[in-house]
Amino acid sequence: MSAARPPLAVTGIGLVTPAGPGTGPTWQGVLDARATAAIDPELAGLPVGISCRVPRFDARALIGGRHSWRLDRATHFALVAAREAVADAGLRPAEWDGARVAVVLGSAAGGVGSYEQAAQRFAVRGAAAVSALALPAFLPNMAAGQLAIDLGATGPVLHTATACASGAAALHTAALLLHAGACDIALAGGTDAMITPVCVAAFARMGALSRHGDPAYASRPFDGRRDGFVLGEGAGFTVLERHADAVCRRVPIRALLVGVGSAADAHHPVAPHPQARGLEAAVRQALAEAGAGVADVDHVNAHGTGTRLNDRAEAGMIERLFAHRPPSVTSAKGALGHTMGAAGAVEAALTVLTVQHRTVPATAGFAEPDRDTGRIDLVHGGPRRQRVRLALSTSAGFGGHNTALAFAPGG
Repeated sequence: MSAARPPLAVTGIGLVTPAGPGTGPTWQGVLDARATAAIDPELAGLPVGISCRVPRFDARALIGGRHSWRLDRATHFALVAAREAVADAGLRPAEWDGARVAVVLGSAAGGVGSYEQAAQRFAVRGAAAVSALALPAFLPNMAAGQLAIDLGATGPVLHTATACASGAAALHTAALLLHAGACDIALAGGTDAMITPVCVAAFARMGALSRHGDPAYASRPFDGRRDGFVLGEGAGFTVLERHADAVCRRVPIRALLVGVGSAADAHHPVAPHPQARGLEAAVRQALAEAGAGVADVDHVNAHGTGTRLNDRAEAGMIERLFAHRPPSVTSAKGALGHTMGAAGAVEAALTVLTVQHRTVPATAGFAEPDRDTGRIDLVHGGPRRQRVRLALSTSAGFGGHNTALAFAPGG
């Protein structure tokens, strides 16, 4: 493979997911194919009462009590995951040139939990009950702004909002900034905390959420009995640098981001294109930028939501595009649920770990295929040891947004 653009080095990863805060617990959780869905007491009385929440997350301890109470839960996740990614990359914010550091953060809903709380107080007690800190807590850009403040990053600070593809779009945008010379270090990722009464009620009314009686089998991507996703929460971040800069810093390179692509379905507000044309176009763009062809792809970390329409369209695209050399396929949403705007960033990080460790996690919750999904090589039953020369992470979102990221080994 000869890349059309110089590859970018992934030098740091940070994760906060329903498998636990930290990259280690998350990676182990998906390797174990352990479903994190559980009955959620905070959703009692709603049409769907299960979720995938981040466990053992103490914002006061992890961030600092005097600061954390002002921030939305999504920002809590972002701060913890971003700090882990920066430390993993061997970077010290007190020593870097902040003007050459970019922050790109994706989110589907911003601080929606804080917004719902403010709206409820207004409805019950009037305008005087709304906190002066409400807007800084729920405006969509504020998580990125808080990261910039926390890390002293004074370069481009941007927010991407492409629904469930937001985190992947953040990595795409960060790659463009690095290639354009607008920064030397880019912290890119996504965060969301949408397990709220209004969000759950809205998704349930759309018929998007699983209503399976047993939480352990509710999230089952590509399974013949899938009936929707389980709402999750969390954050994922990567540190991206030019390959030459990472080599000069003499830091371990987890993987290389060798291609990015984005394309729209222009089809329907919430349903994917039946043939996943936008997602296919994004994949082809990412491969072209990587200087690769479909035969070079060994693995796909799929969007794989567990809804009937998404899995059918995505499986059909994978079968059609890779007809002569099927890649291994997995979906992390069986274990982690759907973390919404964080999903693309979390799954990109997991793809990096798959390339680095030569191990493809199994798809939790999968038991049996159907005619829509049964012709792809879905890893299930246990992780698969596999050398991965080129891997794709695919993401799609309401509005017809699609992003594909291509990763290769770092050395």
